[in-house]
Amino acid sequence: MTMNYNKQKQKTTYWRGIFSGLVGALVLGLTFLLIGYGFNYRVQPVHSQEQPLSSTDFENTITSVVDKTRDAVVTVSNYQNQQNLQNALPFPYNQFQNQEDSQGQEQGQDGGIDLDKFDSQQVLTATGSGVVYKVDGKTAYIVTNHHVIDGADSVEVTMANGDTLEAKIVGSDSLSDLAVLSIDASKVTQTIEFAKSEDVKVGNIAIAIGSPIGSEYASSVTQGIVSGLDRQEQVDSDGDGNPDWEMTVLQTDAAINPGNSGGALVNSQGKLIGINSSKLADETIEGMGFAIPADDVAKIAQELEENGQIVRPQLGVSMYDLSAISLNSRQEVLKLDENTTDGAIVVEVVAGSAAEEAGLQQYDVITKVNDTDITDSQSLKKALYDYKVGDTITVTYLREGKQATAKITLKAPNNQTNTMQGSQN
Repeated sequence: MTMNYNKQKQKTTYWRGIFSGLVGALVLGLTFLLIGYGFNYRVQPVHSQEQPLSSTDFENTITSVVDKTRDAVVTVSNYQNQQNLQNALPFPYNQFQNQEDSQGQEQGQDGGIDLDKFDSQQVLTATGSGVVYKVDGKTAYIVTNHHVIDGADSVEVTMANGDTLEAKIVGSDSLSDLAVLSIDASKVTQTIEFAKSEDVKVGNIAIAIGSPIGSEYASSVTQGIVSGLDRQEQVDSDGDGNPDWEMTVLQTDAAINPGNSGGALVNSQGKLIGINSSKLADETIEGMGFAIPADDVAKIAQELEENGQIVRPQLGVSMYDLSAISLNSRQEVLKLDENTTDGAIVVEVVAGSAAEEAGLQQYDVITKVNDTDITDSQSLKKALYDYKVGDTITVTYLREGKQATAKITLKAPNNQTNTMQGSQN
């Protein structure tokens, strides 16, 4: 009896061991499986982050930006007095002036068109775009291009919803090609925030909003990218046919057409990265538009609000580019060596000017302003305009081939008109 009991006990122990081993293996396997799953779960990237932006996402970005900004972009109309209205009217209306009808009566009398009463009326001379960037109490401020409102006797602004308001020119500046207008704020529903120019990168989305060709196409939207930064554009601010300023602009391939001038170029967040100002127009060129960077716009707009004009410092000299004169003149008249080709020649010193007080003389060749090299008259202007009236700068110049320096405290000009090549500053 004792032996049989022991055998039965051994059998029971044996099966318990097998069962325990199976359970242990199962638990161990599940443990490794769960650990492995958890590890994979933690380290695997989220699937959506691996996918490119879908067309739907891209479209939603564009439409969201347009919804956020479009009502802040307006049409700007430039009206000017027209004394000889018949020259501005289309055929056949321009034929009525001083013509006799079949009964010997001059048109304009007894049922004809009397153009005399139109003599002092204003006609639409130009249209462009503008951007509402600020509301202060009952007044809203719009930035546009100077060339859009240049010569205007009155200006009207048409909102995106079609409401037309009279606008006041707060200030305008030809060199920066910017102007600020003000309107009644009661019709304004949106403003656009300025981006920081340092955050703008080549390849960023660029969305242009404006009124190409005219108000008929108001609130038109085109899309592209930022194609380039710090492009240099020649500006003829006085209309003499010679460039007298070099403007720094950003380049975009978003379609820019006549009428887009003064309109918004915004990024994918709906912030203003530039004011559209110009394009290269040629049958061999496509997609090269330019905008004034947001930092420059914000700075100029603020000063125009405060002063109505941009007060730039002047040395009080007339200048000429050293590179524009012959080698013989550089050597014989200015006493320079043959390797000196860059600089701005002082042609004339204005009496009582900062330059005269500092001792600059005719035929001095300015080569530096502080640490900035001066290559020509334009670069001298650009260097000076980084400073304010009252700032003191160090000017390096050559006099009969010998280098010298002068400390000059900058003054305000008597007026804002510059003549260039020879250029005055």
